[in-house]
Amino acid sequence: MAAPNIVNVTTIFGKSQYQQLTTSMANVITNGATSGNVLKVNDVMIANYTTSSIQSNVVVGRGSSVFYLAGNMAVPANSTLVVMAKDVALYMEEGDYLQANASSATAAQITCSYEVIS
Repeated sequence: MAAPNIVNVTTIFGKSQYQQLTTSMANVITNGATSGNVLKVNDVMIANYTTSSIQSNVVVGRGSSVFYLAGNMAVPANSTLVVMAKDVALYMEEGDYLQANASSATAAQITCSYEVIS
C-alpha cells in the first residue's frame, strides 16, 4: 500500500459509481493495491426509495481494518442521506476500498463521485 505523490499530477479523471445496496457489505469503490493512483472521494449519498425507514453502513477499509463513515445511520423513507459531501473529501490509498450495505436489500442505492489521480 502506497500513497502516491500528488504534487506532480499528470491526470485527474472524474468518476461516479452507482450501486444497489444489499444487506451484505459490498465494495462500491476500490483502489487496486498496485494501481499507482490515489482516489479522492468527493461525496457519498444513499437514497432510500421506499416508504419505510432503513439503516445503512458505509465503511472505508485498509488491509483487514474498517473505519465507519456511517454506522447504522437511519435513512428516512423516500429521502437521501448525504454521508459525505465535497467539503469533507477522503483520499483512498492503494489497496483501500469503500463498502456499504442497507438493512433492506431492495430499498436503497448509493451514489459516489470521486477522482482518480495519477
